[in-house]
Amino acid sequence: MQKSLFSFILKFSLKQQIIILALTGLSFPFLYYSLDLPKQIINEAIQGKDFPKEFLGYSLGQIEYLAALSGIFLALVFINGWFKYFINVYKGRVGERMLRRLRYDLYGRILRFPLFYFRRTPPGQLIPIITSEVENVGGFVGDSFAVPAFQGGTLLTILVFMCMQDPILGAAAIALYPFQIYVIPKLQRKVNNLSKQRIRLVRDLSDRINETALSLREIRAHGTDRYHLADFSARLSKNYWIRFEIYKWKFFVKFLNNFLAQLTPFFFYSIGGYLVIKGNLSIGALLAVIAAYKDLNAPWRELLDFYQQMEDARIKYQQVIEQFNPAGMLVSERAGTDGQGEPSAPEPLAAVGVTSFDDNGTRVLDGLNLEIPAGTSMAILGPYNGGKHELAQILSGLVEPQSGCVQLGGVDMADLPLGQLNRRLAYVGSETILASGTVFDNLIYGLQVQPQANDLLDQAARLQRERERAEAEMTGNSPDDIESDWIDYPAAGAEARSDLLVQIIQILRDTELLPEMREYGLRGRADPVERPDIAELVLEVRKVLRAPLSQPKLRAYVELFDKDSFNNQASLAENLLFGAPVGPVFQGDALGKHPFVLSILKEIGLYPVLVEAGRETARQMIEIFKDLPAGHEFYNRFSFISAEELTELNELESKLARGGALSATIEANYIALALRLVPTRHRLDVVDDDLRAGIVKARHRLGETLPETLQPSVEFFNIERYNGALTLLDNMLFGRLAPGQGGAESRMRQMIRDELEKADLLGPLLEKIIDVGLHYPAGVAGGNLSPSVRQRLALARALIKRPNILVLDDPLASQETALQTKMVANLLARSDMTIIWVLQRGSLARSFERAAVIEEGRVLEEGDIKSLGEASSHLSKYLNAD
Repeated sequence: MQKSLFSFILKFSLKQQIIILALTGLSFPFLYYSLDLPKQIINEAIQGKDFPKEFLGYSLGQIEYLAALSGIFLALVFINGWFKYFINVYKGRVGERMLRRLRYDLYGRILRFPLFYFRRTPPGQLIPIITSEVENVGGFVGDSFAVPAFQGGTLLTILVFMCMQDPILGAAAIALYPFQIYVIPKLQRKVNNLSKQRIRLVRDLSDRINETALSLREIRAHGTDRYHLADFSARLSKNYWIRFEIYKWKFFVKFLNNFLAQLTPFFFYSIGGYLVIKGNLSIGALLAVIAAYKDLNAPWRELLDFYQQMEDARIKYQQVIEQFNPAGMLVSERAGTDGQGEPSAPEPLAAVGVTSFDDNGTRVLDGLNLEIPAGTSMAILGPYNGGKHELAQILSGLVEPQSGCVQLGGVDMADLPLGQLNRRLAYVGSETILASGTVFDNLIYGLQVQPQANDLLDQAARLQRERERAEAEMTGNSPDDIESDWIDYPAAGAEARSDLLVQIIQILRDTELLPEMREYGLRGRADPVERPDIAELVLEVRKVLRAPLSQPKLRAYVELFDKDSFNNQASLAENLLFGAPVGPVFQGDALGKHPFVLSILKEIGLYPVLVEAGRETARQMIEIFKDLPAGHEFYNRFSFISAEELTELNELESKLARGGALSATIEANYIALALRLVPTRHRLDVVDDDLRAGIVKARHRLGETLPETLQPSVEFFNIERYNGALTLLDNMLFGRLAPGQGGAESRMRQMIRDELEKADLLGPLLEKIIDVGLHYPAGVAGGNLSPSVRQRLALARALIKRPNILVLDDPLASQETALQTKMVANLLARSDMTIIWVLQRGSLARSFERAAVIEEGRVLEEGDIKSLGEASSHLSKYLNAD
């Protein structure tokens, strides 16, 4: 990056700055003539003699000549205003392009920061720099040459004119102020709304930057920096276009203000001049008003403000440069290289004289030498602080040694482009960082290194994409399309997305993730429009299970949906609708507050019953949670009412106990609260048989009278139709499982499996269930997943791209011993890669072909497990320890 602000400006916007200066210079003759024209109007048109006069080939009388000169003055006002508007918008666009470039460059530098950087510097320090602190710098770029040239030129032009003509300038007229007061705020509100959108986008940028800082190891290990750059470029693009709209409206408001302000002299010269000619107004009065209209101090104040802005921007830019230039950065030539394609044959890996120091300058590896033959499995053993974890990061290319080298296939790893290195080698550490997308997004993350060609865009989309690409290239941003398909299918052993699932299922099997994916899938939902194949298969399954699930002995374990029966496993809201809400009309508490629903409840006589049920629910929940603090985990686990809502309900109950009256709004809130209840889950003894019967009666009445305009807001339960608002399991059963049945539920599930196996539907169904489960939301940083699942998913993410060498730095630390043993066996059964595994549990090393003991930064012992055997005192110490 350029060391000074003006060198940055000149390198990337010199052409645009020259255009701004040229336009500024071109505007001065019009400005000067607009200052000189009033003198001609007064001296020649108003006080002149010898009429008619020749003007542009026409003979004009005094009134016509006055009108012509006044019209020219109005045109000059418009032209001068247009120059200001165009220059302001243009320099604003230049500033936004430079701001986009600066932010992109800073984000790109984060991707090349050394891994240890964020152990000493909190990532939160970088977020405000990129999002807010550089904003003033970007704004200054457009003004850097335009403001001194334009304001200085304006000041000089006015001074020259005044010296030549000796006019007196004064205050502005206020005749059009009421109109301005009415119109300008309306236009300003549009600017404010755009500014709010910009603020939201800036917050999204902050989140993305923070996530990148936390995920830097995964980005470097999987070589997805190009994908992240394209994603960040797309976010900057949205921000750019909104800010460009802000500039257009902002300076249109300024243009309108200036135009309306300059419109007043037109009336002075035309109407006032006419009155002077007719003798109704003195020339002195007219001159006094006109002279009061100009203000010479404005450009001078602008120049002083510019100086302050320049100093502020210069200092901020210098601070940014210092913050974003740490020692040990990855050289840009190695980053962002192509790493696509089929994997090559396994290659040997060797550490030659590797020496490394930690952040405190302590030597952690001391001239270490280690050879790992191609296609073998090697266990790395040793104490936690003996250097084995640092060795894993160095062998994977994430950290460069201070001396020595790591050779991959006989070539120094430091000489290999990062894309090729990431394609041939994968690393999984003990610290698992996941993105906030779905399980599938996290699983294929390592395959997203380069966009695939998209030939399916229509003409309009293609033109828009070309426009985005041209703008990105102009600002030095990534030209890659984030909307393209980024998955490298050959790397995963697939030809297209359609057969990628086969490879994924095998990876899930190796990492023992299939049971979790099945559960996520059963709890997941599928849109029947987007996935008609899933909807059709589920309906077939429903038909097969209809008879077995109708058996009386299963009624305790599953409750089927029946229009004439209340379902205790569903909420009162679902029972009332006999369906699920679609969209905001009946979503959540809106159902219990909707006028049509309330009218049905009143007609059935259920209104007061539900109000009392809601009050009783509130009282019981207040009693249950009264001694718990607001942030207690029980709120998330057991309560369907937030702590804040409980506080409000408690205050309301106290008010009612003192004799307060129930309003219609309060009654609707209580009804909405009661409709949240699921009888078998919440067990508050609020829902009795009479209430159940009333809900079923209201259900029929609601279904019969629901207006056509409201029918699209409900997805009714229909045994012949797939319901996109229900989970896959609910759709297959056309009902709900009863919770807490223990072994009985397991036996029932086995019965279902047996029935589906007889109908040859089990295999296809499991595949669809896993497909849906893969789209289960992982949550922020994988928060929706257990630590065990997160660790195994990180391992699956590395396996899916089929690397030649897999470096595992104790990635299964939180797994149970049996599961660790099983997964080690699964991975060692693969013969297509070299596996280097830093183990915490030494006994697992018995399954490996080779082992190395690392202590105090050196290899104490290394060789074949069988040949070393129990004869090795160093190795046996770890083999026999857990």
